[in-house]
Amino acid sequence: MKIAIASDHAGFKYKEIIKTNLIEQGYEVEDFGTNSDESCDYPDFIRPAAEAVAAGKFERGIVLGGSGNGEAMVANKVKGIRCALCWDLRSARLSREHNDANMLSLGERMLSIHEALEIVELWLNTPFAGGRHQHRIDNIEK
Repeated sequence: MKIAIASDHAGFKYKEIIKTNLIEQGYEVEDFGTNSDESCDYPDFIRPAAEAVAAGKFERGIVLGGSGNGEAMVANKVKGIRCALCWDLRSARLSREHNDANMLSLGERMLSIHEALEIVELWLNTPFAGGRHQHRIDNIEK
């Protein structure tokens, strides 16, 4: 599976750890930045990652920030993106099973790295359950 990953300065530390962990597990990962913990404007990194997922260059995307809220908002402005902000295993599982989320947003200030890694693993391995409401959200005008 090919995964796009991006963060702002507040999510940089976890991004680097998650990226390394994914590569060690055999995932193909492309890092869209940022490349340090210096203050930056998160849309400069999150939007290109979301656009790459929406274009089909990557099956999934993971974005990180301090809370993850702004990153999810930016990603969800891209047509075809269903970015879920997850702070626990239940929200991660449901975002895949019921919403077919193709991007995950995490907040470094909200989770331990252990929790973040568990969420990523569960989210990547949870299939979409399907159903009659499949992708109806994609038809909403943006």
